[in-house]
Amino acid sequence: MTVSEALIRANEAGLDLVEIAPMADPPVCRIMDYGKFKYEKSKKAKEAKKKQHVVHLKEIKLHPKTDEHDFNFKKDHARKFLLKGDRVKATVVFRGREITHIDFGKKVLERMDECLSDLAQIEVSGKMEGRNMTSIYVPDKTKINEFNRKLETERKKEKSE
Repeated sequence: MTVSEALIRANEAGLDLVEIAPMADPPVCRIMDYGKFKYEKSKKAKEAKKKQHVVHLKEIKLHPKTDEHDFNFKKDHARKFLLKGDRVKATVVFRGREITHIDFGKKVLERMDECLSDLAQIEVSGKMEGRNMTSIYVPDKTKINEFNRKLETERKKEKSE
């Protein structure tokens, strides 16, 4: 059908003539309500945006002389972040003359690596950036699912007792 015929039919129906595939031979057009089409398309885009999960980078700051309790407290926070699906950046901050003993900071990060190895993969391990040493951990979905299954079995055992 010619373009003029299609336009006449669209006007009679009170709708719009919309070109769907301009590169096809001949070009493909459809008679539809273009405003309604755009509205439904934007609704679908909003719905898709709602369902997606944005991964954040959470940071934990430590010092070479961080005490046991403080370390455990921050480690627990890092585990919560990883379980939620966020990436974690562990930073050891060197103050004053602490920079001369980089090995203490390395030990702290190695300890953190060991504690988080059951939930995450190490993306960056012990990298110096100025007066800071950083490691970045990425949540590993298979490890997290395995961890959650273990928790479920433990809960079921406690309930049965």
